[in-house]
Amino acid sequence: MNFTKQMILQNAAWAREACDGDPRLFERLRQGQDPKVLWIGCADSRVPAEIVTGARPGELFVHRNIANLFVPHDDNTMSVLEYAVCVLKVKDIVICGHYGCGGVRAALGAPNDGVPHVEQRIRPLRWLARRHRDELDAIADSDERTNRLAELNVLEQARVLRASPVVHDAVPRPQVHAWIFDIRDGLIRALPFEHAEAAELSYGSDLSHRPGRREPAPIRVANVG
Repeated sequence: MNFTKQMILQNAAWAREACDGDPRLFERLRQGQDPKVLWIGCADSRVPAEIVTGARPGELFVHRNIANLFVPHDDNTMSVLEYAVCVLKVKDIVICGHYGCGGVRAALGAPNDGVPHVEQRIRPLRWLARRHRDELDAIADSDERTNRLAELNVLEQARVLRASPVVHDAVPRPQVHAWIFDIRDGLIRALPFEHAEAAELSYGSDLSHRPGRREPAPIRVANVG
């Protein structure tokens, strides 16, 4: 049996078990969705948002892409954010990266002409790596260097996201969280982003700047890798 056929069978088993555990589940889902959290994560198959958080259907509004990037000029990303904040009224937004991220690792290496769309996507990551070159070059182990850039990337995406007009001008304003998933033990760790001063954030460092905003002082983050 190929894996796609196995998926269909597993879905049928899941639906039966879900209904047995909560007979009104699908009736509630038919009425619409009311998620409390927008999850922006990596497309990596090892980090499925609902599974690693134990969330049930209807609890997360999920957007995943290569290296969990938030790009303000990308209509796909912005439409997800706008719908989550303005229509669904989510209370929290999570940017979740992960250690061992292939997109982050690629940004530290030479460009690969064989995957032009991936290269276009991770361009902001290459810019971020250049900005933190001294710190990253001081890390001898390549895995730890990748993991540190994964942390810096989460913090950068959270910073840009929180300063975007959709989030900044929302009433009430959702709280933005910067998380990292450790594939070595399956645990999520919160990076100390929430205590940064929101008023000092600019709308994107290398992407698009929001007029009249000051560039922030560097955010000092303990290395949790």
